[in-house]
Amino acid sequence: MRESAAAVIFVHNHPSGDTRPSQEDILLTRRLVQAGELLGIQVLDHIIVGDGGHFSFRDNGLMQRAVS
Repeated sequence: MRESAAAVIFVHNHPSGDTRPSQEDILLTRRLVQAGELLGIQVLDHIIVGDGGHFSFRDNGLMQRAVS
């Protein structure tokens, strides 16, 4: 917001190494997308990293469901 971002990508890690999103990750993504809509900032993706891999909400078709 401070830098007038038009879009953001959220990234966090799972210390367990398991990159599958938890129910909390899915709910958080939904809330981030909703907040972005209010602020005029598009959420492009939410990425979870762990044990040498990653999970992309966008690549796995979950960004559309996060919005619904």
